[in-house]
Amino acid sequence: MSSLNRRALLGAGAGLFATPAFAQGRWPDRPIRLVVAFPAGSVTDTLMRHLAEPLTRELGQPVIVDNRPGGNGVVGTESAARAAPDGHTWCVLSVTNGALNTYTVRRLAYDPLRDFAPIGFIAETAYLLVVPASSPAQDLRGLIDHAKASPTPLTFSHGNSSALIASATLARMAGVEMTGVPYRGGPEALTDVIAGRIDSTFTDFAAAMPQVREGKIRAIAVTSPRPFALAPEIPTVASVLPEFTFDVWFGLGVPAATPAPVVARANEALNKVLRDEELKTRLARLGYTPRGSTPQEFHDFLRNQITVLSSRAREAGLEQQ
Repeated sequence: MSSLNRRALLGAGAGLFATPAFAQGRWPDRPIRLVVAFPAGSVTDTLMRHLAEPLTRELGQPVIVDNRPGGNGVVGTESAARAAPDGHTWCVLSVTNGALNTYTVRRLAYDPLRDFAPIGFIAETAYLLVVPASSPAQDLRGLIDHAKASPTPLTFSHGNSSALIASATLARMAGVEMTGVPYRGGPEALTDVIAGRIDSTFTDFAAAMPQVREGKIRAIAVTSPRPFALAPEIPTVASVLPEFTFDVWFGLGVPAATPAPVVARANEALNKVLRDEELKTRLARLGYTPRGSTPQEFHDFLRNQITVLSSRAREAGLEQQ
């Protein structure tokens, strides 16, 4: 019997034992571990730490963020996929570990569609393209001109696959050569731009804007199709490269064999929390737009994003790791 079939059989058995506990009203009967497969301070971590408290109140058990970074989200996501399917381990599935890794990581140790049951969509946001404060590039056109004039390729940092493909796609569309430098996560990738050791990076709004306001870096473009409401003065990438589009999104999943009633209750709790006006206002200040869904809607979205982003990765010339 293959390891995949053994895992599915064991998961199915665990699911059978979990169902009666839910039926008797005991789920969740202990803390929920919310796996974030990226470092503390990353865009994914920031979002989930704002959701943990209201989810705790709604579910009646602590929701504890468990950062497990490494391998562009592979380490933490694989660990969550192999957890007991009893509804007490949740995992954030984002543009990186939920879609792009299926193309960029050779022999990926998990399958976002097969190994997870979707709970639902959480939110979307945008990346900012930033350069060091000392950079000669005052805007995106200036960065492209600088790249074309430089005798050696400019560098860009990336702490995950989504930031990698955003920069690679930009370079391809602009017709310039740039060298990607991988980092453990987004915060580390941003640190070396602040220090002037890296020429640019795509990073999340919440991490970048305090540094922009302090004059440590310069924000020259945003990935959203229209100017970002919280920083309308920053032009879109598409204003210079009209075909550029890139969505940054987040959802939640549980191990695939988790009983359907548990998934339904988790989805109900998530959507109720996302409708809270105070939370929506707090998240909006950080650049997130909450977006509820059914589990099936998030599953369909995930499947589509895997197809679309794999195509973009291929077009950008990214090689599998």
